[in-house]
Amino acid sequence: MSATDTGTKVSIPRRLGPGAVPKQKYSARSKTGAIIIGGRIITVIVLIALWQLFSGRVLPVYAISSPMAVWDSFWSTISTGAGWANIGVTAKELALGFVIGVAGGTVFGLLLGYFKIVGAILEPFIGAVNGIPKIAIAPVFVLILGIGTWTDAVIAGTMVSLILFYNIYIGMRTINTELVDVIRLMKASRWHLLRYVYAPSLVTPFFAGLKAAGPFAILGVIIGEFVASYEGVGHILSSASSNLNAAAVYSSIVVLVLMGFVLNVILSQLDAWTSRKLGMTS
Repeated sequence: MSATDTGTKVSIPRRLGPGAVPKQKYSARSKTGAIIIGGRIITVIVLIALWQLFSGRVLPVYAISSPMAVWDSFWSTISTGAGWANIGVTAKELALGFVIGVAGGTVFGLLLGYFKIVGAILEPFIGAVNGIPKIAIAPVFVLILGIGTWTDAVIAGTMVSLILFYNIYIGMRTINTELVDVIRLMKASRWHLLRYVYAPSLVTPFFAGLKAAGPFAILGVIIGEFVASYEGVGHILSSASSNLNAAAVYSSIVVLVLMGFVLNVILSQLDAWTSRKLGMTS
C-alpha cells in the first residue's frame, strides 16, 4: 500500500549524501560565526570609544593620543608619496629578510637534521647564538654592512632563520626512520623519499615556523631601522617617539599591524595551496 492510498501525506526525509551537511547544522554554524565576528567588531568599537573618552580626561594626550588624531596621522601617511616610500622601504627589507631567513634556516635545518653527528656538534653553539638579544648584535651588522637596506634585512633574516632552523631540524629528527628504511628497501629514489616521506612530514613544522617567523621578521626590520636607517616605518616610529608625537607613534604601529596581517594571509594561502598539492587536504 502506498502512502497516497491512506489519504494522508507522508513526508519521506531526503537522504543525505556522504558529503552533505544538514541545513540546521550549517545554519547554526553560520550563526555562531556571525556572533563571533559581531562580538569582535563591538569589542573594537568599545575599545576605541573608551580610548577617545580617556584621552585628555583620565590619561594625558601626549601618552595615548586619541583615535581621531591617530587616524589623521595614519591618513597623512597613506595619502602622501613620502609615506608610501617609507612603507615600501620597510616592505622591501621585510621581504628580503624573510627570504634570506627562510632559505638559510631551512637549508641549515635539513643538513643538520640529515647529518645527525654534525647536528649534535653544532646544536649548542646555535642555541648560544639564539640566546643573544638581536638588538645587541645589530651594531655588528652595521659595522660589516653599513647603514641601509641590507643591514635591516640581515637582522630580520637572522631572527627568521633561527626559528625555521629549529622547526625543520626537530621535524627531521622526528621522521619515522623505519618508514624511510622500508621505502629504501623498495628501491625508491631520493625523489620518492623527498616527495612521499620528507615533504609531508616537514610541511607542518615548516609552515608553523613561517607563521611564527612573520612577526619576528617585522621586529628584526624595525630593530634595524631603529639602529641604522634614515627611512622606513621604524625610522618614523623612532623619530615620533623622540619628539613625543604619540599620534605618529600609534599610526606607525597600525601600519606595522596591517603589514603583519597581510603577511599572515599570504602565508596561510601558501600553506593551504601546498597542502592541496601534496594531497594532505581535499
